Amino acid sequence: MPSIADRSVEKLESNAPGSAGDSTLPKRRLRSNSSPMKLSPMKCKRVAVASVAKFRGVAAELESRVEEVGGCSGDLTPQKRKLRSDSSSPMKPRPVSSPMKPKSARRRLKSCTNTSENGIEKYFSQKKPQAFVKPPVVVKPNWNPRGKYKEQMRIVKEALHLSTVPSTVTCRDVEQKRVLEFCKSCIEQEKAGSLYVCRCPGTGKSLSMDKVKQLLVNWAGEGGFQEPDVLELNCTSLTKTSDIFTKILAKHQPHKKANGTTSLQLLQKLYSQKTQSDGTKMMLVIADELDYLITKDRAVLHDLFMLTTYPFSRCILLGVANAIDLADRFVPKLQSLNCKPMVITFRAYSKDQILKILQERLVALPYTVFQPHALELCARKVAAASGDMRKALCISRSAIEMLEAELRESTDKLNLSTVENPFSEQQTASALSLVKKQETDVVRIDHMAVALSKTFKSPVVDTIQCLPQHQQIIMCSAAKHFRGVKKDTTIGELNKSYLDICKSTLIPPVGSFEFSSMCKVLNDQGLLKLSGQSRDIKSKRVTLNVDEGDITFALQGIRFFRTCLE
Repeated sequence: MPSIADRSVEKLESNAPGSAGDSTLPKRRLRSNSSPMKLSPMKCKRVAVASVAKFRGVAAELESRVEEVGGCSGDLTPQKRKLRSDSSSPMKPRPVSSPMKPKSARRRLKSCTNTSENGIEKYFSQKKPQAFVKPPVVVKPNWNPRGKYKEQMRIVKEALHLSTVPSTVTCRDVEQKRVLEFCKSCIEQEKAGSLYVCRCPGTGKSLSMDKVKQLLVNWAGEGGFQEPDVLELNCTSLTKTSDIFTKILAKHQPHKKANGTTSLQLLQKLYSQKTQSDGTKMMLVIADELDYLITKDRAVLHDLFMLTTYPFSRCILLGVANAIDLADRFVPKLQSLNCKPMVITFRAYSKDQILKILQERLVALPYTVFQPHALELCARKVAAASGDMRKALCISRSAIEMLEAELRESTDKLNLSTVENPFSEQQTASALSLVKKQETDVVRIDHMAVALSKTFKSPVVDTIQCLPQHQQIIMCSAAKHFRGVKKDTTIGELNKSYLDICKSTLIPPVGSFEFSSMCKVLNDQGLLKLSGQSRDIKSKRVTLNVDEGDITFALQGIRFFRTCLE
């Protein structure tokens, strides 16, 4: 069947001038001239051929458009043009007459077949990575400290007691590692040495020494070294300061008795001669509360550290105390002999460390005891005051006792109301629901606030907060001056500390006479204690009569005093 283009061309050729059927030239009328224009036969033929070629191009374009609309089925019905916004069918490129323009990359990608050969199907068929799913949070039930669950109260108090030794010493890994490496080097080289551990109380010094002792013994056994003898003692339990040498000698030679000589002389002889020290084990001496060995001449402390300097000494001395400058202030002779001990400082616990230690003590319990904000309040207050972990444990136990007293009081009120009005069922039911709610309650933030107030908010704190500014500066000077092992000083020395603070803070100081008068006022209020019969007021002895923690807690809210106490 001939196409539309073929039929149109045949008809045009049959009617074209110069054909076999008709040789008459067509007449053309112009606008300007009504007479017909005559053309030559050759020119008419050229015009006809050009018209046929042009018509063939138009016919071909028309046929391609018909195929595009109708598809392969042959449907020639024109369809409505689809816009690009119509997402139901992909947009096809519009064919143009030859020569065709190159398609864009986007149109070429859409027009290509979606097969596995071109990689498109493989790319889009890949599964997307699944989002990270958090593990389920285990929610512990609240505890019930009453009735048949009263045993829970005892277990919680025991977990927070000072005598309960945790399995691990948290937040002291760096300090423990340094002490352990020091002891290991002494055992490997079979060489004596001394180390001094210091800082404020309640910073984990004694617990860390116990942990180091266990790790050292295990390391020596696994490494093939001879396990050292361990002597642990608290210097406060000694009857005389010189008894520490007796205990060290008894550990080396249990049946040795001093006949006419002291234990110190026997130890010096033992560590001075090679024949007597051969075959003797290394000894680890852990002396806690070392500052109690300080005497007027400091001879005992000197002799103890000097034991580690003898050529055949087998003693590893670990001294633990709260005085940070003991080696500098009370052992100047050791520096001249080049035997000053290695010093490791245990810093006060921060808020995050206190909170972590409290949570680790409670994590083994199968129920929730404290609200998170209550524990955080305790950690913040203790860290701001002193960083003493022992005080944080005591405050936590006190908060539990607050809850216990509240539950006991509610039970007594319920029993009293039941006896007075036994027929009021509505009141009894409401009271029972209240008790039932409190039975499963936890230590709230108000319980912790009351416990903190009982611990820190004492009459001494109120008195310090109400003092004039210069008297508060004197209290700060006394707290800094007596920090460590020093128990008393003269008013003249205290005045120097006061002047240093005033100079560093650019505050005009008071005169010496006024300073002495303010010290007398503080003595009358029981904050300082003046003693001595000297007529010169500057030579009188002065002692701090309150705890340093009370001074810190009373003045910590003011940045000026917080800076002075650092």
